[in-house]
Parts: sequence; structure tokens; C-alpha cells
Amino acid sequence: MELFRKNLAGGMRDRHKRLLELIRQNRRKLYMAMACSLLVAATTALSAYLIKYVIDDIFIDKNVRTLMLLPYAVILLFLLKGLGIYGQEYFMSYVGQRVIRTLRDDLYGHIQDLSLSFFHKEHTGALMSRITNDVAVIRSMVSDAVKAALRDFFTIIGLTIVIFYRDWKLALIAIIILPVAFFPVFEFGRRVRRYTTGCQEAMAELNSFLHETFAGNKIVKAFGMESFEKNRFFKKTLNLFNLEMKSVIAKTLSPSIMELLAGIGIGFIIWYGGKNVMDGTSTPGTFFSFIGAVLMLYDPVKKISRINNTIQEGLAAADRIFDIIERQPDIKEAEHPVDLPLGPHRVTFKNVSFKYDSVEVIKNIDLDVTPGKILAIVGMSGGGKTSLVNLIPRFYDVSQGQILIDGTDIRKVGIASLRRQMAIVTQDPILFNASVKNNIAYGNPEASFQDISRAAKAAYAHAFIENLPDKFDTSIGELGSRLSGGEKQRICIARALLKDAPILILDEATSSLDAESESLVQKALENLMKGRTTFVIAHRLSTIGHADGIIVMADGRIVEQGKHDELMALQGEYCKLYQMQFADGHPDRTNRMKLCGRP
Repeated sequence: MELFRKNLAGGMRDRHKRLLELIRQNRRKLYMAMACSLLVAATTALSAYLIKYVIDDIFIDKNVRTLMLLPYAVILLFLLKGLGIYGQEYFMSYVGQRVIRTLRDDLYGHIQDLSLSFFHKEHTGALMSRITNDVAVIRSMVSDAVKAALRDFFTIIGLTIVIFYRDWKLALIAIIILPVAFFPVFEFGRRVRRYTTGCQEAMAELNSFLHETFAGNKIVKAFGMESFEKNRFFKKTLNLFNLEMKSVIAKTLSPSIMELLAGIGIGFIIWYGGKNVMDGTSTPGTFFSFIGAVLMLYDPVKKISRINNTIQEGLAAADRIFDIIERQPDIKEAEHPVDLPLGPHRVTFKNVSFKYDSVEVIKNIDLDVTPGKILAIVGMSGGGKTSLVNLIPRFYDVSQGQILIDGTDIRKVGIASLRRQMAIVTQDPILFNASVKNNIAYGNPEASFQDISRAAKAAYAHAFIENLPDKFDTSIGELGSRLSGGEKQRICIARALLKDAPILILDEATSSLDAESESLVQKALENLMKGRTTFVIAHRLSTIGHADGIIVMADGRIVEQGKHDELMALQGEYCKLYQMQFADGHPDRTNRMKLCGRP
């Protein structure tokens, strides 16, 4: 126990003290485990103590009374020991499982609170590994290491009392070896921690690889890259194997060296103690009681190396977990946040610029979108369209300038209040492995079935939902895998309709659909946009004819702004984009080419 306390408290960082505090929060169960460990240690020490009476009173003095009473004492002793073992196992497992649950909850909760940029930089598999593998390693440290430390600490004390009571001179010789035995414990413990960190990182990388290749299995097969991916996987498992073997060597060398040192100590005790028996200065019972206690004493001392290894592994896992928990979100809540009332909103950009990883992707944007109006955003890929709309719900913060909603800087608005005003439909429909009903109600879980059904009808999704096996209760599979692209998109539109937010962001919501699906989705979107302040990122210019205004973005700037006819008359970037999509096969192709200033 002392070893565990020193490892966690002595010279440790605040994160390790926080872990210790989590353990202390379950102190009642810890006290119960400590009492059970004390019982186990006491019964172990007493079993060594009774050896003297077995040898001297029964085998040598032929004492019948001792022969009749001692078996009952031994049975009682082992009954108490069994109860103690059960109690310490139960109470320490309870503490370990409570700590692991708290850490998992804290870790997942904090990850959800982190900014969108965090998820762009971290691998999904690596985050999953920290929540599952790393936290499980800490459970082993808390349950197994603390339990063993408590048991062995009290056992060592109890057996030390026995050997000093039996022969204090011989006891001094027996414990001289202990300080030497502790050297490999700490030396190899440092190596175990270093290799364990490498193993955990390699496992996280392996999880990321598995997540990526399983999710993209269709592309792997389409390009015939099975062998390539297998070889990549084999290299990663080889790296993990090498790190695991280094850790195994560090773990096993420590107890092996301690076995040798224990053998040297016990060998000397046998020689010296046996000599005392032969000389008549000690009885056989005293000697065997002593040697039994010493053998029992060296066993928990040898186990200290394994306990230390488990602690080092747990601390390495704790470092990886607290690396995430201590990370601060980029998006900060205002000190005194303002709540926005639900209703039509005016959105204004004032000289807005935005840098992502020191690269300026949005430059000096000025916009004013009045309530209920539709602004279309077009341009070539990489022009900054998505980055621009991601600033509105504060997925990222502006580097310069202001975004105002009804004249209030969004950085002064409560994040939850701000995002309640918005609904988003993206190019890739994001659905969850739940029922159709739950997916539609995701942003409004208190909605009635009538409201859900009404939203599905407005999204032109009701008809195909009614044809599903369990209708609205049908589970749609991971990421909506049981639905077509158009069906998934209409579920997402129904979800946005049900949220009924006054600001709407459509990020190329129809670009990946076929003509028939696009027609239905476009009708659903028209229902969705009614009366809402809407930002539409459009790849297909045919979908933005109803827009109240259009901006053309290139290299993070607004290069053109106006309505369709005005932009066509400019014969600039918009006209070129329009020509690229509509000129081929058009009967008036030559005239359109000239209109856009081409020969």
C-alpha cells in the first residue's frame, strides 16, 4: 500500500492526484477492503505462527489436547481467510469499476465538449482506444494493484512480527535482503511504464487503422487493395508485438532477480537456523515456524514487482486519458452569455477573416442576410464556402471581425442558445443506428409522433417510411446503411424541419444525389427554407434559382455578389461556373461561350 501511495502522491503531477482523489471518493469501500485485507494478513501470519505447535506439541511432545484443538483452529482460520479474500475482492472490484465508469463518463463528456477542430486532428480509433483500452488498464491498477498492495502490506507486517517473535537475530538476517530486492522493482518499473505507453499508442493507431479500413472496405475492394491493407496491418501488429515483448522482458526480469535474491536469503537462513537447532539453542518447531513465516514473507515481497508494473501501466494509461481531459476547447463560453430568442434573425458578417492552422482561409468578408432571405454560396472547391458557414454556429471562431445576429456578436451568445437557432443539412447525411422516429426527433426528443409524422411528410419521406418493415420504428443501421442516399437525406431534412430553427445551413445537400432523388430532396428543401434565414452552399447552380442573393467565393474572398441575372451580365466567375455546368450539349452553346467572355 505504501508503494502505491508513494507512486501516486509522491512527486506526481496534479493529474495523478486527481486519480487518487477518484479512488478516495470510494473510501468507505476502501476501508472495508482494508479491513478484509487485514483479516487475510492476520490469518496468514497466524498460520505460520501455529506451525511451532504442530511440530513441538504434536509431533515431538505428543500433546493430545493440542491435537484435538488445533484442527478446529485451522478450520476457523481458513474460514476467516476465505471470507477476507472474498471481501477484499468484492470491495476493491467495486472501487475499480466505479473509478473506470467515472473516468469513462468524464472522458466521453469532455470529448463531446471539445471543439470541431479537435475531431479533425484526432483519429476516431485512437479516441475509442482511450475510452476502452486505456481506462481498462487503470481499472487493473485500481482494483488489482491496490488490492494486492493492501493485502501484501499487512501480510508483510504480520509475518515480520511473527519472525521477530520467534528469533529476532535470525529475523534481522532475513530482512537484510529486502532493500536489495527493491532495486529491480523501481528500475524495471520505469521501463515498463515507457514500453506500456508505446504499446497503448500502437494499439490506438491499430484501432484507427481498423476503423478506417472497415468503414472504407468498399473502396479497398473496388481498387483491389486487400493485399496492400493486409501488409499495412501486419506491420502495425509487428510493431505492437515488439513493444509488447520489450514490456514482457522488463516485467519478468524484476521477479526473476527477486527470486534469486530470495533464494540466497532463505538458503542462508536454513543453514544458520538449522545450525541453531543442532546446537540446541532452538527447537524444530520454532525453526519451522520461522522458516514458514519467512517463505510466506518473501512471497508478498516478490509480488511487489508485479504490483509496481501494474501501477506503472496504469499511470501510463492515466497520462493518455488526462491528455484529453485537460485539453481546453477552442470555443470559449462568454463569461455572461446572452440568450437569443427564437424567431427570425438577421445575420451580419463584418470584415470577417478566419485562420485554420495559421493558414488564412476566409478573408475580409462583409455580408448582411436579412430575416427569411436565402443566400446562395457558390465557387470552386477549396474556395472557403464550408469554412464560412461553419463560423455561424461557432464550430470555429473568427480570427478577425465579427459575426452578428440581430446586432449581437455571436461570441457573447451562449453556445447552446446560439446553436438552438440553427439547423444544418450536410452533403453526407449523418444518421445514427436507431429507429427512423428517433433519428427524426434527434434535435427535439420531446416531439410528439404527430409532429414527427408531419415533418416526414414535409420532407417527402413519409411514403417510403410507411413501406419499411416497422415503419417509423424501423432501425436504419449504422450511418443509415439500410436506406438509399435520397432517403437518408430526406430523413435529415425531416430532422431539421422538426427542430424548426430560424437559421438554416445547407451544405451541398443535393450534390451526391441522382436526378430523381434530387428532385424529391429539392422539394423537401423548399419546404424547409420557407421563412428561414438560409445559407445554401450549392454545387449545382440549378438548385439556387430561388435564392434572394448569390455570392461567388474564390481563395477565401467574395469575388462576385448579386442575383443570377446580374452575375451573368458581369461575364465573370459565376458565368464561367454556369457555363461549365450547362453549356455542353446546349443548342446555344456558342453564344453562351461568348457571353462568358470566351472565344
